[in-house]
Amino acid sequence: MKNRQNWLYAILALVGGFIGGTVAAEIAPVVALAAGHVRSVKAEHFILVDKAGAQRGVMEVTQWGSADLGLMDGSGRNRAEFRVSKDGGTAVVFWNQTGRRRVIIGQSASGRSGIAIYGSNRRQIATLSATESDESSLTLYDPTTGRARVGLGVTATGAPALAFFDENGRDRLELSIGAKGNPGIALADESGKTISGLPQRPASQP
Repeated sequence: MKNRQNWLYAILALVGGFIGGTVAAEIAPVVALAAGHVRSVKAEHFILVDKAGAQRGVMEVTQWGSADLGLMDGSGRNRAEFRVSKDGGTAVVFWNQTGRRRVIIGQSASGRSGIAIYGSNRRQIATLSATESDESSLTLYDPTTGRARVGLGVTATGAPALAFFDENGRDRLELSIGAKGNPGIALADESGKTISGLPQRPASQP
């Protein structure tokens, strides 16, 4: 079961304006003329600030070609990021109040989509993903090592499988049900060699 991390994005638009009193009457024609030429603004970098002038967001195209929107809390800490990469991958990322990444929701350029959850020590602890061919999987990781410990998946034909991994990330036990409903169990040693199991049997066999 492979874990893919993938990225999701958004667009921010800010529009505003105010004119009043006799000043408006005097400059209205000029404003109207200018407005006809300022319906779009082109730039590589925008900064969003609050009333006190503190930075709360940045929208830009990065040096790697990604369209990026980052949002900060009142203390200036990064809390959310929206990104579209140059190759089409998309993602949204969330950080906690200490600046540690906790959740990523996204889709890769190849079409794999998923959710990744990270622990307090920045290691990935859970992943839910699906492919363009409708295969899906859930993987749980050891929070101290980051290695996969349990994987649950369903193939595009609807066949489920459950795998358990040891502390080194090696597949040691598999439970599965074939497309025709035949169950199977396989046990492996620390080198990955199958040492025991119950093979699937055709439905016609006793």
